[in-house]
Amino acid sequence: MKKIGILSDTHSCWDDRFATHFAGCDEIWHAGDVGCLDTLLRLRAICPVVRAVRGNIDHGPVTRECPEILDFKVEDTGVWMTHIGGYPGRYAPGVRRMLIESRPKIMVAGHSHILKVMYDRELNLLHINPGAAGYHGWQKERTLIRLVIDGSEIRDLEVIELGKVKIV
Repeated sequence: MKKIGILSDTHSCWDDRFATHFAGCDEIWHAGDVGCLDTLLRLRAICPVVRAVRGNIDHGPVTRECPEILDFKVEDTGVWMTHIGGYPGRYAPGVRRMLIESRPKIMVAGHSHILKVMYDRELNLLHINPGAAGYHGWQKERTLIRLVIDGSEIRDLEVIELGKVKIV
């Protein structure tokens, strides 16, 4: 059994509540637009296993450390993660084909800043966009996700709201 914390679109923002909400996680997944390498280093201080993909605003050290796509397994559950992936019925170009080839049970994407968890019945996978954890963007609420993977079972999915984004 693995407890997983998921976030995206931090855009170099750090919130100490990341550590609070992800304490006890076995892995943290960041779905891109990390912003700076310091964000990944701080996540690794919470949890040694941090898997992250680069996003469209990432550059330099983040792009050297983070691939565009991660395809991995946790317990008996395949996971496929990228930043710009779309969602069921509206996948980004080429993504649907890669998902068919990979056959994951979980697909994670960021980019839209819109929290979205939905099941793709056609591809038999759970699509997760954790929304945006940072302040930059158009989201009204900053969000994180936690879940448990137990063998091939995905359970105890929680949406964590960090509060409204204040427009100044």
